[in-house]
Formats: sequence, structure tokens, C-alpha cells
Amino acid sequence: MPSTRQYEDYDVGVVGLGYVGVTLTAALLATGKSVLGYETNTAVAGELAAGRLRLAEPGVEEEIRNGAAGGAFAVTTDIRGRKLPPVLIICVGTPIEAGGTTPDLSHLRAATESIAAGTDDDTVVIVRSTVPVGTSRGLVLPILQRRIPEPLIAYCPERTIQGQALAELLSLPQIVGGLTDEAGKRAAELFATLTGQVVPVSSLEAAELVKLVCNCHTDLIYGFGNEVALITEKLGLDAMEVIGSANLGYPRPTLHKPGFVGGSCLTKDPYLLEYSLAGHDHTPRLVTAARTLNESMPVRVGERVLTGLWEQGRDPAEARILISGFAYKGRPETDDLRGAPFERLLPFLTDRVGEIVGHDFVVPPDRIESLGVRAVDLAEGFTGTHAAILLNDHPRYGDIDAAGLMARMDDPALVYDTWRVLPSSTKAMRLGHA
Repeated sequence: MPSTRQYEDYDVGVVGLGYVGVTLTAALLATGKSVLGYETNTAVAGELAAGRLRLAEPGVEEEIRNGAAGGAFAVTTDIRGRKLPPVLIICVGTPIEAGGTTPDLSHLRAATESIAAGTDDDTVVIVRSTVPVGTSRGLVLPILQRRIPEPLIAYCPERTIQGQALAELLSLPQIVGGLTDEAGKRAAELFATLTGQVVPVSSLEAAELVKLVCNCHTDLIYGFGNEVALITEKLGLDAMEVIGSANLGYPRPTLHKPGFVGGSCLTKDPYLLEYSLAGHDHTPRLVTAARTLNESMPVRVGERVLTGLWEQGRDPAEARILISGFAYKGRPETDDLRGAPFERLLPFLTDRVGEIVGHDFVVPPDRIESLGVRAVDLAEGFTGTHAAILLNDHPRYGDIDAAGLMARMDDPALVYDTWRVLPSSTKAMRLGHA
């Protein structure tokens, strides 16, 4: 924790040291900044102050560890009564309320209220959290105005991908929208030290919308791949043959292969966009349709596995199923469980099958077991199992002895290879294949 150094002497304050905050902190440290982190979770704060991370992200832990050891990085859980650094970047989570589609902005509100007393006329407050359009102006601005009549506020969205966040923070264009020209200029100057291209936009709202449309577009293109998969299943065709043939040498937008859509952003941001439009007499129908379809895919896989068990004479209630691939994706490798397909598949299967065991190449066993699933290695997971479901596309699936593992299974020995990571000769159920 900070001791001798005054809080205002750090170049930047990062508010919220979850995934977005800690990766941004690493990028700031990598470019020579000193960073004060503010984190209310005392356990996380203590680990970070000691240079330890809870997430797997290339290069990030090294920067945090070196920064903590060298004095360029410090963490505090209490900023009351303290003047803060000249630039404050809010990176707290904005989840969807449990069981609904409404954004929970309580963390953003609390973070803004916490820093307000430590700001002055020259403090630049940058919102990095993903928010509904209008949030920076409608929520953050009024709180800061209680102390400063004309606060310097900018919105600069995070747009990295798990598994290569640090590299992207130091290379991707950074969007900057300011409440005023001065706020936009100051924020752009900071991000210009991270990357070679800063993209200024006309307003806070334009910057907020950039983040949402980026992720909603990704959800849409993945959703179309899943729609093709459902079509080919009904017509008795192979989605990968259709999509691969359509793409080959054809200079039009590439069709994406079917698969799960996960992560904290892609599964949440369509709802933030829909919420943004609630008072404007418009429903983004393509966006909501894609989200509904993509959310249905894990359960559709579960239904096919149960049907396959019944058809092969195995009562699912007496079956053991292996779920492999708990992280929401395998490429680039991550241990991020947010928005992963198991979140919908596991509750569907739990009361319908005899036993579920779990495996992941990156997610630690204790995190799998915290979900109520016994963690196993692949050999144990396949042994005596009646069905196996591979949920992500980690490259290490390409190194396994698929035939040898399947020989360990009990009849009917069903394997659902959702990302087609096993050799095409492997007898397996696949998305988009009848």
C-alpha cells in the first residue's frame, strides 16, 4: 500500500482493478507512468500490491510485479480525504442485474462518489467502464459537479481481447470523446503515449456508442454463423462445408463459423445498447435477435447430447458427462469464466444427468470445483464417461490422442466437439452437422 509517496504524485489513478483496470495499469506502467490503483476488494488489493494477479494475461503480471517492486505502482483501499492524481480512469464493472437485462451502474456511481472529493478543476476523469449511451453525462457528470462546476470528463472505451490485452492496449487505436475540447485533448494526450493512433470523436455519447456497436456487431456475425449451423442441421448438411465453400476466394464479408459467444462484454453489451434506446422509441431488433440466438446455443448442445444418449439406449440420469473447456474461449488462451457457455449448460444438465466432471487447460481445478463440478484431468475425465462435451477451442486439443481417450469411454461414448477441434475423422457430434 502507498506510504511515503503522496497520492497526487502518481501520474494516473486507476479506479477498479478488475480485468480492465489491471490490464490498463500494466500498459501505463509499460510506458513509464506511475500508477495509483484504488480497489475496494481488500484481498485483491493486497495481492496486487505484492505483484500477484488472479488472472492469466500475457505480460501483465510482470509489469505489475515490477511496478510494485520499483515503486511505480501502489494500491490503496481508502482514498478518503486525499488529493488524487491529475488523471483518474474509472474501470469498475457494469454488470447486468441478476436474472434480468438491466445494467447495474451502482459500482460506477460508488466509484465516482469516492473520487469526487479528491479532484479539482484540473483533474481529468476518464470513464473506461462500458456503459449505456448517456451514462457519463447523466450519472458521472452530476456527481462531479457537486464539487467542481466544470469538471474535465472524457469517455475512452476499452476494446481489448482476453489473451492479448497488453499487446492491444499498446497498439490498437484509442477512441476519445470529451465533455469539452479541453477534456478530450487531455485524455487524448494520455492515450497517445500508449498507442500510435488516437481517434477523437465529437462527444461522450459517440465514444460510448462506439464500444457498444463494436461488440454488438461481433455478436451479430457470430450469431449468423450459428443461424447457418441450425439451418444445416435441419437440412442434413454440414455448416463448415457451406461456410468454407462460400468464403473460398470470395471478396465479400467473411462468414463466421458457428460456435459459442462468451466473455463479459459480448454477452452484456447488447443489453446495454438496448437499454440506451429504451427512451427513444426504438428496439435494435437485429441485436436482440442475435443475442437471443447465441444465448440459446449451449442448451441446444445439451439437448442434443441428452437426445443422443436416449437414442443409444442410455438413460441420462445414469450417465456421466465430461465438460471440458470452462473458460469462455481457448484462442487466445484465457482463464476468464465470465459469459462462458457452461453458465447456461451446467444448470440445464445438472438435474438431468447422473454425474458431471470438469476439465480446462487453463482454469485452475479449485475454480472448477467452486462451481460444484469435480475437476479431473482429461484421461480421468474420459474414463468411464458416457458423453464428453468440448466447449472451447483451446489449441491443446490438437495435441491430444482423441482416439485413445474415446477408447476409455463407456457406451454410447458420445463426443460433442462444438468447435471442431478434433480431427475430422473423429466420430463426434458437431455444431451445424446433422
